[in-house]
Amino acid sequence: MSRFAADLKPILGLFFAERRRALLLGAALSAVTVTAGIALLGLSGWFITATSLAGLSAAAITFDVFAPSAGIRLLAIVRTAARYGERLATHDATLGVLAALRERLFRGFAEPGAARVLLHRPARLLFRLTADIDALDSLYLRILVPAAVAIGATLASSLVLGLMHLLFGLCFGLFLAGAGLGLPLIAARAARKHARRRAHGIEALRSRTIDFIAGQTDILMAGRLGAQREAIAAADDYAACADDRLNRIETGLTFGFGLAATLLLTASLLAVAALAETKVITAPVAALGLLVAFAAVEPFAALRRGALELGRTLLAARRIAPRLTVTAASEPLAPSLPGYAFSLMDVSAFHENSSVPALQGVELTLRQGEHLAVVGSSGAGKSSLLAVLSGELPAKTGSVAPVVATLLTQRTELFEDSLRGNLNLANPEASEARLREALLAAGLLADVEAMSRGIDTPLGEGGLGLSGGQSRRLALARLFLRDTPLWLLDEPTEGLDGATARDVMQRLSAMAAGRSLVISTHIRREAAIADRIAVIEGGRILEVLRRGEAAFEKALDRLRPD
Repeated sequence: MSRFAADLKPILGLFFAERRRALLLGAALSAVTVTAGIALLGLSGWFITATSLAGLSAAAITFDVFAPSAGIRLLAIVRTAARYGERLATHDATLGVLAALRERLFRGFAEPGAARVLLHRPARLLFRLTADIDALDSLYLRILVPAAVAIGATLASSLVLGLMHLLFGLCFGLFLAGAGLGLPLIAARAARKHARRRAHGIEALRSRTIDFIAGQTDILMAGRLGAQREAIAAADDYAACADDRLNRIETGLTFGFGLAATLLLTASLLAVAALAETKVITAPVAALGLLVAFAAVEPFAALRRGALELGRTLLAARRIAPRLTVTAASEPLAPSLPGYAFSLMDVSAFHENSSVPALQGVELTLRQGEHLAVVGSSGAGKSSLLAVLSGELPAKTGSVAPVVATLLTQRTELFEDSLRGNLNLANPEASEARLREALLAAGLLADVEAMSRGIDTPLGEGGLGLSGGQSRRLALARLFLRDTPLWLLDEPTEGLDGATARDVMQRLSAMAAGRSLVISTHIRREAAIADRIAVIEGGRILEVLRRGEAAFEKALDRLRPD
């Protein structure tokens, strides 16, 4: 139970931090709806019975039909208005909270460490942002509010029936609360495992289907189409089996509710009949009591859906809560050195699930405004060094001085959006003039102006519509929009033709004047703009060479020519 509370605490905290008033208003309106419904049914029963008895006697002349009928109309209007308002308030508040939760969760997943992990398992992020967030709408709409309203209805009806006879009201309230809350709790406990299995099964089904669609060519070439279809079918069967068990539990819960309600109403009928027979209450009051008892049972029916989804909701909360409460784990900070862009002191780092160090005992500093080229063979640790500097890979040992950097990776990540939208990812506040300056500096402005819609030209998935060179220039323009003191470039011209690559490097060198720069490379043209060259191998810095030294020129000559 304590674990459930720990998982739900950050979720509930976010709920009430975002829409406290709306959530409380929705709960209050829901309570008003149920209370008005109970009062409406009870008063209607009393009025009909009293009117019938008055019509059979001489009291019909003096019987006041106006006050009760006005009360019935008022309660009907209140119930209708409260029901409408409750639906608007609860759903608007819930959707608003879920939107805020998605944003908070996405920001958590956008942290460098989490982003690198999710790069290998994108289906997990998709499932967290969709199915897990959607599961949490049950927490408020189908669990918390119905439970609170049902308890309130029990207290109200017990009070009304207790005014007729204390023992009657007490027994009614105890039985209704015990059965009405006990049965959903029993069902929730029985359904918890199957709800989790259903969630896992649907996640596996989606993930395997996405893998099948995205990698169908490779799967076909490997002759694994049949195996992948079987894996998808197995996940579907797993989820269907869990669904079947949940349906059985729901059927049992419905039967249990029906049986409990029948027993309670039968007992209430006998009780009010006995009280009326002994003249403790009148016949109209007996009708009021019976209908109040009948209406008080209704709010508990809303708990059936919540009981079955409790396991799924708790699983979603357990998955999401850590990302809402976690603070970015930062590596030990080295003392900031005046005049230096960064300093690494005896840094070692490991990639996830790897026992082989990506970096070992790295000692490296870079002065402000200095340009550094990191060279070495494939797998030597160049990209890992940039990942540590950018914060994507935490240092296992050693310390890293505070670094504010922008990383330009080997792969150009463009999205199905306009050119403007792709640029705004780097700087959402950039003005039109600033965007055009960045495009001009990247050598892309003329191409953009030649397009029919200019900077608002839409791109396809992955930047479809731009050539490889144009895509790289667009990524370069995004880099120029990031006004950070340190730029990290991972093979910035790889895959470009010689003329385009040289033009990109000239523009990059011009824009980086006075700014610190680290380039991971194995191409001469990229390293040629550096003031120093760091040679890395096996995750270790073997030597650092300065421009003007003979070894510096020899290191350049060993790199791949333009």
